[in-house]
Amino acid sequence: MEIGEGRLQWRRKKPYAVQQWRTRRKKLHMQLCNVWHNLCCESELRSQKKKKIEKSRAAGEGRKHRNRMISSQLMNEFSIFHHEMVKPFKPKSLFDLRKHCPLLGSHTFLRFSTLPNISAENNKCAYPNLVDNVSKVLCDPRWYENKELKHVSHKLQHIHVARIVSSHKDIDVVIRFFYWISKNYSYKHDLSSYKAMLTRLVREGRLADTDHIRVLMVKECKTQEELMGVVDYLNELRSKGLAYSLYSSNTLLIQMGKFQMVDSARDLFTQMMSSGIKPNLLTFNTMINMLCKKGKVQEAESFLDQMSQYDLYPDVFTFSSMILGYCRNRDLETAFRVFDRMIKEDCEPNSATYTNLINGLCKEGRIDEALDMLKEMMDKNIEPTVYTFTVPISSLCAFGQVKKAIDLVVMMTKTGCVLNVQNYTALISGLFRIGQAEVALGFYHKMLREGLIPNVVTYNALIYELGQIGRFDGLFMIFDWMERNGMPNTETYNQMITILCLMKNFQKGMVLLSKMTKVGPFPTVVSYNTLIIGFLKQNDLKNAMRLLSLMKANGCKPDEWTYGELISGFCETGDLDGGLNLFHEMVNQKLTPNKVHYTILINGYCKKGEVESAIVLLEKMEADNCRAEVETYNAIISCLSKRNRLHEAERLCEKMVEKDVIPNVITYTTLIDGLCRNGNVHLAFKIFQEMEKKNCTPNLLTYSSLINGLCLEGKANEAEILLEEMEKKGITPDYVTYTSLINGYVSLNQINPSFSVFKKMVDKACKPNYRTFQVLLKGLETESRLLFEKNTGPHEKDPTFTNLLVKMSEYGCGPTVDTYSTMIVGLCKEGKSIEAVELFKNMEEKSMNPDRNIYLSLINTHCKNSKVETALEFFDLIKVKGFEPDIKTYKLLISALCKERQVSKAVVLFEDMLDRQWDTDEIVWTVLIDGVFKDADVDTCLYFIHIMELKNRVPNFQTYVMLAKELSAVDGSCDIHEINMRCNPAMEIEVLHQICNI
Repeated sequence: MEIGEGRLQWRRKKPYAVQQWRTRRKKLHMQLCNVWHNLCCESELRSQKKKKIEKSRAAGEGRKHRNRMISSQLMNEFSIFHHEMVKPFKPKSLFDLRKHCPLLGSHTFLRFSTLPNISAENNKCAYPNLVDNVSKVLCDPRWYENKELKHVSHKLQHIHVARIVSSHKDIDVVIRFFYWISKNYSYKHDLSSYKAMLTRLVREGRLADTDHIRVLMVKECKTQEELMGVVDYLNELRSKGLAYSLYSSNTLLIQMGKFQMVDSARDLFTQMMSSGIKPNLLTFNTMINMLCKKGKVQEAESFLDQMSQYDLYPDVFTFSSMILGYCRNRDLETAFRVFDRMIKEDCEPNSATYTNLINGLCKEGRIDEALDMLKEMMDKNIEPTVYTFTVPISSLCAFGQVKKAIDLVVMMTKTGCVLNVQNYTALISGLFRIGQAEVALGFYHKMLREGLIPNVVTYNALIYELGQIGRFDGLFMIFDWMERNGMPNTETYNQMITILCLMKNFQKGMVLLSKMTKVGPFPTVVSYNTLIIGFLKQNDLKNAMRLLSLMKANGCKPDEWTYGELISGFCETGDLDGGLNLFHEMVNQKLTPNKVHYTILINGYCKKGEVESAIVLLEKMEADNCRAEVETYNAIISCLSKRNRLHEAERLCEKMVEKDVIPNVITYTTLIDGLCRNGNVHLAFKIFQEMEKKNCTPNLLTYSSLINGLCLEGKANEAEILLEEMEKKGITPDYVTYTSLINGYVSLNQINPSFSVFKKMVDKACKPNYRTFQVLLKGLETESRLLFEKNTGPHEKDPTFTNLLVKMSEYGCGPTVDTYSTMIVGLCKEGKSIEAVELFKNMEEKSMNPDRNIYLSLINTHCKNSKVETALEFFDLIKVKGFEPDIKTYKLLISALCKERQVSKAVVLFEDMLDRQWDTDEIVWTVLIDGVFKDADVDTCLYFIHIMELKNRVPNFQTYVMLAKELSAVDGSCDIHEINMRCNPAMEIEVLHQICNI
């Protein structure tokens, strides 16, 4: 209500009490004061707005400076050298919104107050008559000069504008207002605003005014989905008489090209033709370029041919697009024919033309020709762009020609081009690969200093390269920053899982996989395969198979690689039936077995000694048109040789040659090893000589087989001569070679020479294994026995590893932490806990700190020997020393405690493990299903599940299914419904259904 209207009402309504009038007068006085205050604020606001506009312009001119500030902050965060991080830079808002007190009194003042608008809904409540009052203002012919309208314009939202556009009477004013409001810095039309405007124009028959608004609407689309919605809407308007124009059609085609909507563009072009719209050069160029980007050059050629029908001729953009299409199809010959045609038709190529050809040559590995094209381009005074240099720099770095790439960078800077993120990323990767890590990091910091903000590809490259050189602290720092800022993609997570598996930190790898499953990005087959291989390397076939089940349940289809690794895992454990079942499952999934799958199974049969089955499978492999390679034949030849079936091995070698499969060093070495094992060393040396005649150089395994064969025949001296010959040829012996020679001397009761060989082994920095120490201990036992027989005195106790350490010290081979670790771990695997503890104490007496493997092995062996209290003592020690126990150690301890009915202690340990944030599914698989469940009753196992739920560590649905199946299979009296209800009561029927189908 206006003030004047209030006074008129007061005059008409005379019977008002004096007190009421005084109250009313007071309110009016406050309104007038507020009006004056508002006018003052408006003046101040205009002044501030002017200043802010100037600041905004300065900010636009100083964008590079802002980027440098951000990059400088990033450089501090990612300081690999100092290993420190700070919070990422957060730029302040461009506009400093000032809040003014709302005006009291009439609705008019309230509507036009300067309170900041939060949302359309808030405006609806705070300004109930905003649309009506703006419409009233628009009735004034000079509405655009109205101060109140300007003041309230920043309050208008899309919903308000749409209502004004739809309801205001004067269509000319509506059109002017529609354009006027879009110039307001705080307002921008959305699709709903455009639709309201177009609908109004079509309704009133103002079709001539629609074209520009249609174009603006199309340009507003930010996604393919938005554009499709606009196309559907425009098609509706077509049915109401609003046909496409050439202008709007071309704009729509260009926007479709941005989103690669080839089918939609093709339909629109057809509509243009049927509507009688004559296409121009822009129309054809847009279609040709879109098709060429997709590699559809034949269809693009058909559009090129149509151009002549409209008296149109291809220009440089047309030819460059065609060249791009042919290059993407790797048809460089045709691309250069198009280039020659350009020249003949006097169409001068531009930088885009040359860039497309240069990129095409680089992708084919013809980098020198690409550089020649670049030189030709510059000789013609055609200025290259940053994109001209990007692919050549990346290609040179990928091929290890980093020096040439840097020369190209120098040339690039001389032409005035500034390096972009892609250039720096390529240089950083290339420098890492040639071993110039520090220089690569220097380029990274230079990139930040120049104001360039790295993208996810840059960070992925840094993570990969730092992982390759073992700079784990740096890569984890980068990954943590990426996670906090929501940057990692699937490739990032896959790289991190691969690195964690290389570090043998499979538990953290499983945690990352679980995070991907829950919050994204969703894991791929690579994610699962990496962890499956990790489990198999730990000889944990059960968890690898569980991960396969989880993979299928999450909708990720296993590939040939998945099945190949799992089949190999089954064959390694001797479970050929399991491997064959997976092989058949793979075939049923329409995956074609290759030579790798067949070779794995053939090798599995050979390890079990079932050579006939291996030969049958070889024949089936060839019948399935899968050509056997040398590795396949080698597996069978090795098996035949070890079983002294040398004639059959020779026949298979002949068959192999007949099929044009050339024997390699492994083939010959396999035969040599078989002959040596069966006492035919002289024949083995004949094959050895034949190898050299055929220029097949013997390897370490060849010499090791011959040395072992000579030692088995009691010819240790000859074996040592062969060892020296081997070293002269540059082949370094390993622990197998040295151990064979040591064993040869021990077998001859020549103890001193055996320790001399051991001394040589240590001096050559060849690390002994447990077998080496066993052989030396056997030598000491032989020496002790011989002394006893010679002196016929009382027989002393057999020498121990402690005695061996003394003897080793006499030869200058004092024990190290590695020595103790190898011995103790080996003793623990044999269950000799007393001897292992004795060595542990001996080590502590020498003030040597045991490593993590020693503690874990001692815990393991004491748990298996039912000495859980001692195991717990070592567990406490490992935590004091700062080592991280693995999940299998927890499993052993918790299971042992449950077996001893010490459930309360087991619960404390279990809760401690849950606090370490390991993957929930792996905890259930390893600790509960493979551990507690086997050593305790069902109720105890369910109680542990209850603890996990209390700590909000809920397993995957598929894990509940596995657990339910295991419990119900063993304990028939167990209530299967109780188990499944723990997962989710609503999913109980589905769980039961899955159990029945497993």
